[in-house]
Amino acid sequence: MNNLRRTFTCTVICLLALSVVPAPAQDGAPVYDIVIRNGRVLDGAGNPWILADVAIKNGRFVRIGRVEGKGKREIDASGKYVTPGWIDVMDQSGGVLPHNGLAENKLLMGVTTAIGGEGGTPVPAEKITDYFAGLEKTGISINFGTYFSETQARLAVLGEASRAPTPEELARMKAIMETAMKAGAMGMTTALIYPPSSYATTNELIEMAKVAGRYGGIYASHIRGEGKELIQSIEEAITIGEKGGLPVEVFHLKAAYQPGWGTLMRRAGSTIEQARARGVDVAADMYLYTAGGTGLEAVIPSWAFEGGTDKLQTRLTDPATRRRLKKEMASGSPGWWNIVEAAGGWNGIVVVNAQNEKNARFEGKSLTRIAKEWRKTPADAAFDLVMQGNGRVLALFHMMSEQDIVTALKFPWTSIGSDAAAALKPGDVDALGLAHPRSYGNFPRLIARFVREQRVLALEEAIRKMTSWPATRMRLALRGLIKEGCWGDVVIFDYDKIQDRATYEQPLLSPEGIEYVLVNGQVVIEHGKHTGVRSGQVLYGPGRKP
Repeated sequence: MNNLRRTFTCTVICLLALSVVPAPAQDGAPVYDIVIRNGRVLDGAGNPWILADVAIKNGRFVRIGRVEGKGKREIDASGKYVTPGWIDVMDQSGGVLPHNGLAENKLLMGVTTAIGGEGGTPVPAEKITDYFAGLEKTGISINFGTYFSETQARLAVLGEASRAPTPEELARMKAIMETAMKAGAMGMTTALIYPPSSYATTNELIEMAKVAGRYGGIYASHIRGEGKELIQSIEEAITIGEKGGLPVEVFHLKAAYQPGWGTLMRRAGSTIEQARARGVDVAADMYLYTAGGTGLEAVIPSWAFEGGTDKLQTRLTDPATRRRLKKEMASGSPGWWNIVEAAGGWNGIVVVNAQNEKNARFEGKSLTRIAKEWRKTPADAAFDLVMQGNGRVLALFHMMSEQDIVTALKFPWTSIGSDAAAALKPGDVDALGLAHPRSYGNFPRLIARFVREQRVLALEEAIRKMTSWPATRMRLALRGLIKEGCWGDVVIFDYDKIQDRATYEQPLLSPEGIEYVLVNGQVVIEHGKHTGVRSGQVLYGPGRKP
């Protein structure tokens, strides 16, 4: 019986192998859908490149090495690097993909997979299933998954109130999180510098994280402070993950505090490594620029937002309230990260989208300069710009050092995230309305600046940070590697020519040097042009209950 079982098992394995790896055709007909010839193949695992052909059939890699059979499409990659598709683990495209599933600016950067949801899903928990079904029906060009925000559950139950939930309210919030996880969310997020997320206590977040953890989710956070309170904020995130029973991802790791440049990032790394040493699954992602970007309202202490936007507007019209806010900008305010301090003062804050035609003349100018032109204090100028915006007024905050970026890149557990969305139209600002070069240049910048120019990382390590590591981190099965059986996501680029062209002055320039991008075995970018193909897949979290 044992011999019969072994014989049967071997037969099944052989049949499966034959079904995955086609034999060369005898009559010269194409065997594969695509064969990439003579490329320097980096498998994504951190190994040195090999000179090889790569064959793809039915969306997956089926043969790597010397490929005898022909493909319906043959791509000559001689002298070029062939890598797995690049993964954006901190994406903001959830709201725009139903309107533009082509995601041109993402794919032109080499991004084939994006994980969104810092602010949650663009629909309530009970509509996530329909949202995903809509993406599958209309089609998307990238692979996409998303987190659900704890703040979405909080808003649904507490509104804009700055208080802790009652036990009954917390139970309702947990039920909402459970619904989201069963619908396929990747986990739970927070953005703890922004009200009303900032109103949530550590204990509340632990209780909510337990729900996401039961369904195999990850806790990912824009932590409570990224300046002088960076270490305490990372420790809070670790505590939430440790007590909530789930992995922790620190979004866009940065040391945004000039007096701490050169030391604070190293301390942050040590804090994470100490937690990992005791068994906490914690890691971080980052973008590659020294300026962050967010709403100008972030300069206002959190308490002023209680009750919502209308209440904020009313408070900003009161001279006494303005005096209090200005005082707290200097002294600090409980539950608020002082982003003005992080930027080294008002001169480091530059408006990029005033959301008002009359104020558009201030775009590209610092708050210091705007205040001078308006003949008012920088704080009053900021308040007035926020009040007059027909939408969220956006700014760049120059608050990091490149040396700290270098330090963070060398941590083996950092991956790459853009904190940017797909654009509604190619060559336009991203869907957030934020004119930041990370929307168009973040991923090629890793190779052009930090591998080729500065030699901070070896090329194979840079590719690992954009491929197999984030795929492993996010539990994305069969992605992030060029390996038989894995999905055929590919980037083909010229190492000598790859270049991010987007700058703070011209943030909407697409990169050069990326010749082909394939998503699930289909060519989506060819010589810098989108082919119109929508071969992306919706990526569901592990708790999904179809």
